[in-house]
Amino acid sequence: MEYTLNIPAPNEKQKLFLSDTHKYVAFGGARGGGKSWAVRVKSVLLALQYPGIKIMIVRHTYPELRANHITPLREMLGSLAVYKETAKEFLFPNGSVILFRHCQTEKDVDKYQGTEVDVLFLDEATQLSEEQYNRFKACVRGVNKFPKRIYLTCNPGGEGHAWVKRLFIDRSYNSGENADEYSFIQSLVTDNKALLSSDPDYIKQLEALPPKLRKAWLEGDWNIFEGQFFEDFVDRPEYYKERRWTHVIEPFEVPPEWNIVRSFDFGYSKPFSCDWWAIDYDGRAYLILQLYGCTANPDEGVRWYPDRIFKEIRRIECEHRWLKNRRITGVADPSIWDDSRGNAVIDSADRHFVYFSKGDNRRLSGWMQCHYRLAFDENGLPMVYFFNTCKHAIRTLPLLRFSQTDPEDLDTHMEDHFADSFRYFCMSRPVSPTRAAPVRELTDDPLNQRIQYDPFTYR
Repeated sequence: MEYTLNIPAPNEKQKLFLSDTHKYVAFGGARGGGKSWAVRVKSVLLALQYPGIKIMIVRHTYPELRANHITPLREMLGSLAVYKETAKEFLFPNGSVILFRHCQTEKDVDKYQGTEVDVLFLDEATQLSEEQYNRFKACVRGVNKFPKRIYLTCNPGGEGHAWVKRLFIDRSYNSGENADEYSFIQSLVTDNKALLSSDPDYIKQLEALPPKLRKAWLEGDWNIFEGQFFEDFVDRPEYYKERRWTHVIEPFEVPPEWNIVRSFDFGYSKPFSCDWWAIDYDGRAYLILQLYGCTANPDEGVRWYPDRIFKEIRRIECEHRWLKNRRITGVADPSIWDDSRGNAVIDSADRHFVYFSKGDNRRLSGWMQCHYRLAFDENGLPMVYFFNTCKHAIRTLPLLRFSQTDPEDLDTHMEDHFADSFRYFCMSRPVSPTRAAPVRELTDDPLNQRIQYDPFTYR
């Protein structure tokens, strides 16, 4: 018995997704972009095009799998494929198979360690941790002529926000990752004409959300998401030269009279962050340089053990024109004085003549000082700036989220080492709270006075 497969015409963004042949393809970026439909259609087309291919679709929970994929596919495929409830898979007459798996916890990945597939779909990939992603990625293997690809759908926010943003939005790649293999197709609700036709109120629901959630879910803004710990951190490239209503600015020559403070946070199995701050006559701080790396995992072939870290810090301070011949005050993570694992890390620092005092490790007070520094006054000036060359500080700070167990603290499982170094610095030079002014657009300055007046010019 013949069965005709009727597939509605895709929208333009869905066409790009269906035809993309990169090894890693991410699709979405906002709610209502037609992502699940694209996953279903692409998986079926692959199953029909390549007899015997093995495909796996992963979602956070089984109820989500059933509602978003299994039930719609049963209606779509009819007698074209047989669904096996126990195995949770569709079998096609040509030998192709589509598996359905869920991953709600880290332990769930263990169930699929021996699974081998040719094509993997991770639907709502930002709900997965990077560890879960890497372990699922290892399932894509096999000696055959079938394409080996991973398709991801995603929205801003969620546990996996940082790694998805790094790979597909920032396009920042580690050693062994090939930029040419990655593709991102942004699809907004406005691209999904079918949804807007069937549910015209959906876009109104998104427009009624709080500002930050609206920017993430409606506009696909990957820099703003629910739970952002440093939502007061503002990176506005168009304001770099003006230096108002932004924390990130272009570098300038640091006056020789300004004080320099070095802050440091050490990670035994995670990145360390060494940061140099220049302090002007008003007590305003500027992050001017940063040394960032990982002690346990190789970064481009380099392992940053303590002796190497402090040797490099010493070299920078002896050679860089902003630091050499200066008296530098150091403040560090108190844990580097811990000798319970053998020699204390501070011993290595001392050998290289890199000196620190113990940082004040009170977390709540420290975070408040960070926020005091970040707050804009009525003229749009904060008490801290970041040179735009300090990439890791600018990358990691806006990604940090609130802890789910302690609403006054941040999630320490994230890449928080620059934030901790920032906190130690702020606690070493505390400032009084400023009544934070709302971030304004340039249209609030019709006479252009803020652009004309620049107190940061040094002649």
